[in-house]
Amino acid sequence: MSAAPGRPKQARAAARSAEASRCFHKILVANRGEIAVRVMRTARALGYRTVAVYSSADADAEHVRQADQAVWIGEPLPAQSYLNIVAIVEAARSSGAEAVHPGYGFLAENAEFAQACRDARLVFIGPSPEAIRAMGDKAGAKRLMQAAGVPCIPGYQGEDQSAATLAAEAARIGWPVMIKATAGGGGRGMRLAPSADAFAELLQSAQSEALHAFGDATVILERAIAAPRHIEIQVFADRHGNAIHLGERDCSVQRRHQKLIEETPSPAVSGALRERMGATAVAAAEAIGYEGAGTLEFLLDAKGEYWFMEMNTRLQVEHPVTEAVTGLDLVELQLRIAAGEPLPLAQQDVRMSGHAIEVRLCAEVPQQGFVPQSGTLAAWRPSAALRIEHALRDGAAVPPFYDSMIAKLVAHGRTREEARRRLIAGLQDTVALGLATNQRFLQRALSHPAFAGGSATTAFIAEHAEALLAPDPAMERRAAWLAALLLQLGERGWPSPLAHTLPNALRFSLDGMVHAARVTPQGAGRFDVALDAAAPARIELLSLAGDGALCFSCDGVSEQAMAVRESAVRQWIHFRGQAFEFQDLTHVAVPRTGAAGGDGLLRASMNGRVVALLVAEGDAVAAGQPIATLEAMKMEHVHCAPRAGRVAALHVTVGAQVAARHVVAEIADA
Repeated sequence: MSAAPGRPKQARAAARSAEASRCFHKILVANRGEIAVRVMRTARALGYRTVAVYSSADADAEHVRQADQAVWIGEPLPAQSYLNIVAIVEAARSSGAEAVHPGYGFLAENAEFAQACRDARLVFIGPSPEAIRAMGDKAGAKRLMQAAGVPCIPGYQGEDQSAATLAAEAARIGWPVMIKATAGGGGRGMRLAPSADAFAELLQSAQSEALHAFGDATVILERAIAAPRHIEIQVFADRHGNAIHLGERDCSVQRRHQKLIEETPSPAVSGALRERMGATAVAAAEAIGYEGAGTLEFLLDAKGEYWFMEMNTRLQVEHPVTEAVTGLDLVELQLRIAAGEPLPLAQQDVRMSGHAIEVRLCAEVPQQGFVPQSGTLAAWRPSAALRIEHALRDGAAVPPFYDSMIAKLVAHGRTREEARRRLIAGLQDTVALGLATNQRFLQRALSHPAFAGGSATTAFIAEHAEALLAPDPAMERRAAWLAALLLQLGERGWPSPLAHTLPNALRFSLDGMVHAARVTPQGAGRFDVALDAAAPARIELLSLAGDGALCFSCDGVSEQAMAVRESAVRQWIHFRGQAFEFQDLTHVAVPRTGAAGGDGLLRASMNGRVVALLVAEGDAVAAGQPIATLEAMKMEHVHCAPRAGRVAALHVTVGAQVAARHVVAEIADA
C-alpha cells in the first residue's frame, strides 16, 4: 500500500515491497476510443492479453474489435457504463484480467475506482488511491503543494460553498477570477468571471456542469493570470523511491479551457527554466509518495514565473509528443512500474531530440462556438506521414455521449518549424468525411504568424478568432464549382461521350450556403459552370476512381479531391485539406422570401441530452434568454430564445436525448 504523503522514501519503499506480487498477464482497458487502442498496442507488444469494455453505443467500436476479449458494461450514458465501477471490476473478474489500465478521462483519476481494484486484488496501472485522492481534489492539492513549497496561484479553496461566500472571496481575490470544479478536468466546470456582475450566473453554470460531469459541484476560485502559457511537466515515479521528469509540454492553444494543440519543447521554456520546473514537479510527486505516470500543470507568465494549477494522476492525451522527442513508450513505462519494476532510467539518462507537435481532431463546428457533432464517419483516410492515434474506420459511429476528440495527429521534426510544416501537410492530407470537424481551424491555427513565431498563449484563440474563423471565398467558390460538377455527373460517374450538351440548372447548399449553378457539358469530360449568375468557369474531369478520389482541372490548374456520397441528396468533398458538405436542392421548393428565420422555433444545435429547462410554458421571454441546457460530449450548451415572446410549447423533457435540429421550444407572440 502506498504511504501517506510526506513519509520518507525508505518507508514508502518498504511498505510497497511488502505488497503482494504484481504479476499479471491480462489487462482490462477501462476506457474507449483511441486511448484504449493505444494502450492495447503496447500491451500486445509486451506479450499481454487485452480485454475491452464497451457500452451499447460502442458495440461495434474499434477498441472492441482489437481486444482479445470484450465485455458489455451498460447503456450509452457514461454513468451507466464507463463510470460504473462495479460493472468494470466484474468485467475484469469474469474475463480473467489481473490488471486494469484506466486510460484518461472517465475513472482514470477516481480514487474509489483505484481502491475497488485494490480490494478486488487487481493491479491498478496508475498511482495509489491515496495519491489520487490527495491530488484529485483541487482544493486539497493546492494545500499540499503549498506545504511542499510549490508556488500556487492565490485563491480560495475553502469548504464554505455558499454563493455569498464565493462572491465575497472572488471580490477579495480581485477580477478577473477563474472558477474551477475541484473534481474537474478537461475544461469542464471551469468559467472565467470578468466582473462581479457576471459572477453569479457563471458560478451557477460551472457548478451545474461539474455536478453533471463529476457528481460534485464544489468549486475553487483562483486569480486569473492574464494571457499565460499553460506548461505541464511529465513525471514518472516507481515503488522503489525513484522519480524523474521527461520535460515539459506547452498546451497553451485551447478553446473552452480544453487543449487543441500541444508541443514539446515549449518555445517559452529555456534549459534553466526546464530544470527548475522539472525539479519542482519531481519534488511534488515525491511529497505524496507518487507511483506511475503523472503530470504537474503550471501557468507561466511572461516574466518566467510559474504557478501550480493541478496534477493529473494519469497518462495525458498529449503524451505522444513526449514519446516522440524522448524515444520512450510511456505506456510501457506504466506497465513496467505497475508490475513492480524500477524505472529503467535516471534523470541524467533522459535525452530529448527535435520537436513534436500534436493537434486534436474534434467533431465540432468552430464557427458555431465549437459546438460538438455526432454521427457516422463516411470516409477516413489518415495521412501516412504522421503518427495518428485513432479508433476510426469508414462507417465508424461518433456517439453524442462522449468526448468530441476523434483523433490525434502528431508530427516530429528536427526543428519546430520542420515539425509544424509536416503537421500542416499531414493534416491537409487526412480525409475525415461524414460529420463536421475542426480540421480547417487547426490548419489555420498552425499557420497563424503568432503560433508559427512561438508566441501563442492561452489567449491565442480569443485574440485571433476573427482570422482563424474567417471564410475563404476563393476556396469556397472552387469547392462550389466542384460540387456542381459532381451533381452534374450524378451517380453515373464518368460522363458518356453520347451525353447531351444542353445546359443543366442545379441548386445546392454547400456548408449551409445555397448556390444556383448552370452547368453546360462541352464534351470529353469538360464543363462550363456558371455559379450564382457569375461568368462560367471551365472545369475538366481528368480522373475518377471507384473510391471517390478524383482529379480535375479548373482554369488550367489541376487538383485532387475526394467525394463520398452519403445519400441520394447528400455528399461530402475533401478538397485542399478541408471537408465540405453539400446537398442537392434542385428538386426542393424554393422558400418564400422572409420565410426562413424568425419562426420562433428553437432547435437543438447538436445531438445531446436535455439537462435543464429554464422556463415553463406560458412564460414571457426576451430574445437571447436561456431556454434549455443540453449536454453533448461532456460539455453543457445553453440554448436561447430566437426572439422575444412567450413560450408556446416545450417539446422536450429533462433527461431526454434529442437529435440535432429537433425543435426544443416554440416562441410565439406575447
